[in-house]
Amino acid sequence: MTLGLFRAITKPLPHPVLLCGADGRVLAANPAASRCDDRLRPGSSLFDLRPDDRLWLRQQLAVWLRSGSPVPGALVIKDADGRTQRFRCHGARATWWDGPQPALQLHLVEAGASNRFAVLSQQVEALNREVAFRRATEVDRARLLAAEQAARAQLQHLYDLTAALAGAVTLAEVSHVVSEVAPAALGATAVELYLHAARLVPPLQPEGSGLPADAGSWTDLDRPSSSDGSLPGEAADAVPLALSLEADGVHLGMLIVYGSDSSAAPEHVTAVAQQIAQALRRAGLHEHEHQVAERLQLSLLPQLPHLPGLETATCYAPGSDLLSVGGDWYDVYDVDADHIGLSIGDVAGHGLHEATVMAQITAALRNIVPRCGTDPAAVLDELNTFLGRYHPDRMATACYLVFDRRTRTLTYARAGHPPPLLIHADGTSAYLDHATSPPLGPVRDVCYQQADTTVTESDTLLLYTDGLIERRRENLSAGMERLTEFARTTSGLDITELCGRFLHHQPEAAFPDDRALLAVRFPHRPDRPSTRQQQAARARRTA
Repeated sequence: MTLGLFRAITKPLPHPVLLCGADGRVLAANPAASRCDDRLRPGSSLFDLRPDDRLWLRQQLAVWLRSGSPVPGALVIKDADGRTQRFRCHGARATWWDGPQPALQLHLVEAGASNRFAVLSQQVEALNREVAFRRATEVDRARLLAAEQAARAQLQHLYDLTAALAGAVTLAEVSHVVSEVAPAALGATAVELYLHAARLVPPLQPEGSGLPADAGSWTDLDRPSSSDGSLPGEAADAVPLALSLEADGVHLGMLIVYGSDSSAAPEHVTAVAQQIAQALRRAGLHEHEHQVAERLQLSLLPQLPHLPGLETATCYAPGSDLLSVGGDWYDVYDVDADHIGLSIGDVAGHGLHEATVMAQITAALRNIVPRCGTDPAAVLDELNTFLGRYHPDRMATACYLVFDRRTRTLTYARAGHPPPLLIHADGTSAYLDHATSPPLGPVRDVCYQQADTTVTESDTLLLYTDGLIERRRENLSAGMERLTEFARTTSGLDITELCGRFLHHQPEAAFPDDRALLAVRFPHRPDRPSTRQQQAARARRTA
């Protein structure tokens, strides 16, 4: 109850009511007190009204302050002329008062009005019951309001954690969400993850580790040497709370909570732990399936032959939001003593069927190239016939090039594929964007065009699939321009570093498709193979 509410309650009462401090100073008085004696007003002191008997008054005030219920008593005050005025009164400690010092409540009635004193006693009791009820109501309302606000905040934190975990795909993303969002949901200062890596991401090889390079910041319980050698819970002052993380019957590890709020309900803590465990389980399965798909994809890509004087480098990376294998390929062919063939392509779509088609295309190319590998248009024509005959419902883009060692001429043909990028030693570059024809598959009897260019000893050819330049809601020309700008920064790099730099030239981008790259640096001089090498090449063509 506030001082204003006290005044409102006591204002209509016909008898004086005072609120006094422990020092006897009047803090509040109702109008009836002023009418009885104008000195009974806020700011005056009861000791000034009875200066000749301060000890008795101090004792009486102490009795009233010690009592939680009204205690009868008497109060005698003197006016300026020395006349005394006697009051019967009820006094008790004002339990609702929250000022800097204790206060008491006095109800007065003039002596001689005995009938009014009985009525006063009843009114005092009723008033105290009303005050106590209102005080208890206010306390309950404040407590319920605080509890409701805390529950709403807790529920909002749990919702924020659930939403953040739902958007986290990889282990690194889940680990980041747990460290940033979970403390608020648990009312803690910090949390740490201690997990069994082998249960999260089963390794593809017995001696290997299934964890990706950026698995996140957490401690691997399967490798204690990576920590200080102690497990969570061994230090009595370091781990206030350890939550077990279990999903689908698999114990994944523990969530260590520091500075946790002990008022959090056990059901809420359990819900947080279950949300985190489910997210970790889902992210681990995602990482495992991603690795299986990537390994399968790499196993389907052909192994490049080693050709004297020819420098090559390859890179492959799956799309960031894809788990299935795809249809990207690249290859290098030893056509004959004077010619080197190159190919790159992409079967439309993602999945095991597309990867199977890609493997069959690479096998078909290795059969086609020895027969007509010096004629890019003829190679694409036969490949189009093969795709239309055996996979009539599939489409693929491809680019085939042949390099003539003697003339340093590069002849190429494209079937709907992005143009190769020819990078010079000073970083300038140019696209081989001529000889454009429709993709393989949908159109039969295509007359494929071909074009040629001359390369110098220091040139590097970059073959790539559209995942390297394609971005959502962006024109392909923007990606191609970005590639030429980046080429200016690759001057002086060796072929392997150049290929890797192009693969990751936009580390913050979300790639919607796979990226396959083949970088080629041609021989510095017309390096003709020996007679034994020529005989081996003829034997391969005959076979």
